[in-house]
Amino acid sequence: MEMPKGWFWSVCKRGRPYIGVLFLQLGYAINNLIVKSALNEGLNPYTFSVYRNIAAAVAFGPFALYFERKIRSQMTFSVFWKISLLALIEPVLDQILYYTGMKYTTATFAIAMCNVLPALTFVMAWIFRLEKVNVKKLHSQGKILGTLITVGGAMVMTLVNGPPVPLPWTKGTGVHQVVASTALVSQDQHIKGAIMITAGCFCWASFYILQAMTLKEYPAQLSLTTLICMMGALQGTVVTLLIENGKSGIWSMHKRTEIIATLYSGIIRSGASYYVSGLVMKEKGPFFVTAFNPLGMVIVAIVSSFALAERLLLGRVVGAFIIVLGLYLIIWGKSKDSSLSSSKNNDIEMFDKETSNDKNQDSIIVSKEGHKGEANV
Repeated sequence: MEMPKGWFWSVCKRGRPYIGVLFLQLGYAINNLIVKSALNEGLNPYTFSVYRNIAAAVAFGPFALYFERKIRSQMTFSVFWKISLLALIEPVLDQILYYTGMKYTTATFAIAMCNVLPALTFVMAWIFRLEKVNVKKLHSQGKILGTLITVGGAMVMTLVNGPPVPLPWTKGTGVHQVVASTALVSQDQHIKGAIMITAGCFCWASFYILQAMTLKEYPAQLSLTTLICMMGALQGTVVTLLIENGKSGIWSMHKRTEIIATLYSGIIRSGASYYVSGLVMKEKGPFFVTAFNPLGMVIVAIVSSFALAERLLLGRVVGAFIIVLGLYLIIWGKSKDSSLSSSKNNDIEMFDKETSNDKNQDSIIVSKEGHKGEANV
């Protein structure tokens, strides 16, 4: 039995959004570990936000100028203020709030708090009609239930410990404690950090919603990514000068971890993630991009197990299975959305064809009657 022609490209096309969100979550997880290490060594979160956006703009600017020189739409006032607002919401406010909150807490706690992001984005996308939801339909109920399950699974990973799971690569290492980045902090700092991270997640969800709206007016994604990072660097500089007034030493970076964190976070976490999320968002919507966010905790647990020889606790394993179950329900619900929209498009195309055929037949009949009348005359 021969495979139909083009089946490979068809499979790749259907799988692109899933590969995209997996890339995003892997990038976010690694970014958290690298940046937390740099913050522990004295990295200033305000100047870090500025430098990472500069790095992203420098890295993606040339590609935007070359590849989108013919498709870049005209800059209007509506697009300009949306780009300015996008730059303020995520590259400035979200990043400063999130990384300052991480400095007061831990990397694991910060990524755990980010699991409220799918629920926030889902509600906001529903309000702004960017997500199709009909509570009477089974696939919409699946999306809602899947969102709740993924958030619940992430909370299980965070709150439930249980006995350690024996793994071959963690035996005999003696590294069973949390790394130095998870040093104890006071209760006041912990609460302050939690509030900042939650506020940052709200900004992050707002960014995805506004990005989806902006892409409809300005579809040049590389150019949009570059402009957001440029505006973010400019606005971040103003905010840093206002908050850190008179502290000239904060602008210098001498440690290797600070430079690595800035370059990685700028190129991958800012530039590449904005671009990839825009590509996925065009096809699947903003909720789909954030629905896989709890997967970041699973990735962090696995990476920590290999890189830091930390033992996997049973609670984390159970939470990971719950997250996978919730993601399955979300994917199933989104696939039903895609099939319904494609069937509606096919019905519209069939109706248009039938209408055009009827019009053509009517015109043929009218022309024949005209010729008969001329012949009778």
